[in-house]
Amino acid sequence: MSIAYEVKDAIAHIRFNRPEKLNALTLAMYEDLGVAFRRANEDSEVRVILLGGNGDRAFCVGADLEESIPALAEGRFDISEWDGAHIKQPGFYKPVVAAINGMCMGGGFEIMLAADIRVAADTAVFALPEASLGFVPAGGTLVRLVRQIPFAWAMELMLTSERFSASRLAEMGLLNRVVPFAQLESVALSYARAIAEKGQVAVSVIKEAALTLGHLPLDEAFRREAILGQRAFTCDAAREGLQRFMARRPAR
Repeated sequence: MSIAYEVKDAIAHIRFNRPEKLNALTLAMYEDLGVAFRRANEDSEVRVILLGGNGDRAFCVGADLEESIPALAEGRFDISEWDGAHIKQPGFYKPVVAAINGMCMGGGFEIMLAADIRVAADTAVFALPEASLGFVPAGGTLVRLVRQIPFAWAMELMLTSERFSASRLAEMGLLNRVVPFAQLESVALSYARAIAEKGQVAVSVIKEAALTLGHLPLDEAFRREAILGQRAFTCDAAREGLQRFMARRPAR
């Protein structure tokens, strides 16, 4: 399959699996990716998603220019049909760790922006080439990018269509770690395992708060924070965690 899916130790491993085409996304792959994300989000056994690309040349170079882009440009389908693949849907609060190797461009860049933790190989290359081709990065980037980094850097990425190194993206604040390629998978997996060990309700509430409170006025944001916090504090995991802390017992 062009989108590989496997669950192991509470981690859903989702991988772009078209390395001979730099993991470019066909229409079927967009559909399958959205299904994979939804499947992981709805699976109570899955605590975290680890996203990567097969092969050593590319994480994902975005939509297939021979199929997906012409279909979109000709109006044969609406771009909102890709919302699932770009994790635009409400209620998606499973954490996503991205392991980025090689080229990460266009739609691949946009999908990376939906991840919560981003680890890149020091050889990775990033770009948003859409403007140079006459269209725009509307797979979440027009909303997410200016919320994640300073305005001037976001505009530089979107308007110039230039390629940027992993070290430059880390300077901008878009990456958590830049590591040698040989360490990429192990470091990303260590992040996923660490998150999987945390309280599932707590992790979900933290992500929900991060995605939904930032645009609200302070009084409303604090009110919503209290509601979310109460949900976490009263869950079974929190009760057990407090008892463990008071008894000085190690985490399970």
